[in-house]
Amino acid sequence: MSSAVAASAAGITFVVIISVIVGAVRPRRYATVSEFYVAARTVRPWWNGAAISAEFTSSVACLGLAGMIATQGAPALWYPVGATAGYVVILALVVAPLRRSGTYTLPDFAQWRLGSAALRRVATCYVLAIGLLYLVAQLHSAGVVLHLLTGSPPWTGWLSVTLVSVVVTLAGGMGSVTSVQAVQYWLKLIVFAGVALVLWCVWRCPAETGPLEVAGFAAPYADVLKSSGDPSPAGVLTVLLACALGTMGLPHIIARVYTNRDGRGARRSIVATQVLLGLFFLVPPLYGILGHVHVPEAQGEEVVLLLPGMMLPGLAGDVLTGMLAAGAFAAFLATSCGVLAAVGGAVSACVTRAGVSAFRLATAAVALTTLTLTSLTTPGGSVLGVLLGFGLSAATFCPLLLLGIWWRRLTAAGAGAGFAVGGGLTVALAVGDVVGVKLWLVSEYHATFTVPLAFVVMVVISLVTPGRVPMGVDRMMARMHLPEEVAGSLDDRSSLGDGHSSH
Repeated sequence: MSSAVAASAAGITFVVIISVIVGAVRPRRYATVSEFYVAARTVRPWWNGAAISAEFTSSVACLGLAGMIATQGAPALWYPVGATAGYVVILALVVAPLRRSGTYTLPDFAQWRLGSAALRRVATCYVLAIGLLYLVAQLHSAGVVLHLLTGSPPWTGWLSVTLVSVVVTLAGGMGSVTSVQAVQYWLKLIVFAGVALVLWCVWRCPAETGPLEVAGFAAPYADVLKSSGDPSPAGVLTVLLACALGTMGLPHIIARVYTNRDGRGARRSIVATQVLLGLFFLVPPLYGILGHVHVPEAQGEEVVLLLPGMMLPGLAGDVLTGMLAAGAFAAFLATSCGVLAAVGGAVSACVTRAGVSAFRLATAAVALTTLTLTSLTTPGGSVLGVLLGFGLSAATFCPLLLLGIWWRRLTAAGAGAGFAVGGGLTVALAVGDVVGVKLWLVSEYHATFTVPLAFVVMVVISLVTPGRVPMGVDRMMARMHLPEEVAGSLDDRSSLGDGHSSH
């Protein structure tokens, strides 16, 4: 075994062990399933902000963004701006009203606000679709990275990430997930920033470099980590729009609104997230610049993994590669744990209200489905899968939340029609891209067409179905917009609000 392979294996093993210890060893016990799902509302704002940042900085942010900067140049620098801008929208328009609604999941909010069980089931399907897109992308990236660095078959990466995520999620719910993610955020930041600074310093004292390869690198997988993206202004605008508006509908982000003690803490969590994301996104440009100079032949996410071996041949480069392997797996696990917990909660609440046991069963079923889909697909579309998840969220849950919170005349018929048009068109365009069917500019710039269209459809259909405005809408609007001290104590309107023990 070469030193590069040994260092990579050691780094990955370290992250796996730390994650299991933090999340699964003596987890906190909760009295009810609602406490299990939102960590009993005891998470501190900055700790919560670190957890949100960890699950948001997935493999695409840690590896893909640097590759896009290296291959596409300055236009790719706008991508993290869109991600961070999404939290500005959430902070200004969504956090406080959504929390006051007393609903824990997006399907819960859809049913409470519009009084439709059918709409709830549709929303659950979209939550599941977005979650699976995210999870499959993480597993594929983990499998490819593990294969590239150690020579292990890709399925070992899929299985390791899935098992750790399931163990952490089932052990202590959102409390365990939050602890693991917060630790992993700081681990990722220290690793990626530290290695980048070392390589940046080495750049000023260049040494002789070897051939473009890393021990354990397998040629058949050399092209599966290619980044995706359109560097044109219209392409960048599309991604900015999808990221900024899609962030508010990501199920694993919305679940975080409820893990703080009160609305003020939830808002502080989002502010903390913006600060911590801004800090983290200072790092990928360093790798992008170094990659453009030192490994111009590399493609996509290969850039970050190849840099240490190219710039510091020998033991030092191998150690740095092992550190990057640890940081990459921390990214896979942080995102997978958060998505798995959020999707498991939404699915279990839709199917049954049996308590923590149902949550755990749904989580295990989602994990098994993810593994199956991963085995049936190829890793080349991982970045596109994440972007599709953002696009689906922007074209469905974004208009539902904004109109549901700020416009009293929204109806279930309007929301359902918007879901069908916005989500259906997004999926159709994505499938068209895969099979080679193009619809002029609409196929090139999805979000700029699907998101406004979804808003228009929801508004128009709601206006022509005024008789379906739910009863008590004025009370619901007042509940969401009055300050908490005026509205009174927060009532639990979630389908997760039962008294089943999690022991």
